[in-house]
Amino acid sequence: MKDKLRLGVVGVGQFGRHHARVYSELEDVLLVGVADTSVDRADAVARRHGAAAFADYRMLFDRVDAVSVVVPAAAHAAVSCDFLSRGISVLVEKPMAATLADALRMQAAAKTAGARLQVGHIMRFSPLVHAMREMDLVPRFLDIHRMGPFAFRALDVGVVLDMMIHDIDLVLCLVHSRVEKVDATAFAVVGPHEDVANARVVFADGCVASLTASRVSPGARRTARIFSADACLSVDFQAHTAHILRKLPGFSLDAADVEKTSTLSPEDLKKFAPAEPFAPREIKLEEEEPLKAELRSFVTSVRDGRTPEVSSEDGVRSMELAEKILDAARKK
Repeated sequence: MKDKLRLGVVGVGQFGRHHARVYSELEDVLLVGVADTSVDRADAVARRHGAAAFADYRMLFDRVDAVSVVVPAAAHAAVSCDFLSRGISVLVEKPMAATLADALRMQAAAKTAGARLQVGHIMRFSPLVHAMREMDLVPRFLDIHRMGPFAFRALDVGVVLDMMIHDIDLVLCLVHSRVEKVDATAFAVVGPHEDVANARVVFADGCVASLTASRVSPGARRTARIFSADACLSVDFQAHTAHILRKLPGFSLDAADVEKTSTLSPEDLKKFAPAEPFAPREIKLEEEEPLKAELRSFVTSVRDGRTPEVSSEDGVRSMELAEKILDAARKK
């Protein structure tokens, strides 16, 4: 039996405590310790999962093989680089960093030390996203909404890096073409950073993505509509369901047919074209906890020395597009 991988968690607040919980549940992992600037919080999480508690994350350096970094985005680069420079692998929560320059610094530190660096774009581990990728659609237009009420969290960054970054990563995962043009609008409502943003991203292959994010909405909404030349996919990430309409092979109406059908009654139209043009299908998947799938994938990449499923290159690409969106919005 292989030795258990020694893991730690830096930052055990609203989301970090779930990293600690999941690591404690994985059979091939030993949760060694957790660190947090709040000693009481670190101690409570550590006691719950049989780990040690530290007020200073540097106490983990000689104790762990890998860590999750779940601190405010402004501290992602400093904390992550402290571990990476010592050859300790890191899963850093999204956004990868507060700035593109910091993200590039983290990527360089990981490469220099030969450590794994995974970025916490958790949507990649949703069964719905796996199903979307397996459909092999070639997107022509994407319309994605991510809305939620104000939650007094992640206030060190705006909604683009807090929420829209999930959908930026998803779009870049589905569209295999370079970004050609970005137009955006963003504005603050309750703080110094933008709380509402919309971006229109045009790719070199002609695909267009419209991304809307708000953290000051009355209710939550997580939806995506993806159109290709032969299909329309509608996804509700909250209900864990998707509906797809796909054109059936062989169905077409040439110019002559269109002229004939324009004068037909509904009854006669069925006789003229008895076949339905589209095949509707509902997709409903049992939702494994995406965080568990994400952390299991990270552990596997560290143990096997493989490139993480969401690599530092993926994280940097998302940060590059996020920065272009923010730059476009500032020019308004």
